[in-house]
Amino acid sequence: MRLAIVQAKTAASLGEVPVGAVIVRDDEIVASAFNRRETDKNALAHAELMAIDMACKKLGGWRLHMCDLYVTLEPCPMCAGAIINARIKHVYYGAYDKKAGCMGTLTDFNAIPFNHHPLVTGGILEDDCKALLSSFFTKLRKGANQ
Repeated sequence: MRLAIVQAKTAASLGEVPVGAVIVRDDEIVASAFNRRETDKNALAHAELMAIDMACKKLGGWRLHMCDLYVTLEPCPMCAGAIINARIKHVYYGAYDKKAGCMGTLTDFNAIPFNHHPLVTGGILEDDCKALLSSFFTKLRKGANQ
């Protein structure tokens, strides 16, 4: 998760919402990424999707059933769907997302009878992940009010 936090800090330095993701297989980092929606002008450029894309290319296939995902914020519906479709084994996330979290908070995609259900563990380094988001949005609001 600490490496995902490093990715999130990179996103923040670029003016992106600070979300970072790392995909691991057999204790080896396969891919790491951060939010790039503003930079790429693309609604699909979430950290999880960027990391999944990199991992698929590196491993030569779309099935990531031997991989775990570490992400600083609970996945949204789009990312939760991609995680299910990629067959990721275990998702570890930091901050819970009351507005869009689809792995237990707002809704739980594992409660829907999809053909794959990743293991999910939330709250990993939660305070650190929440602090990044809170600091980013505080600075953003202050900038908007000046």
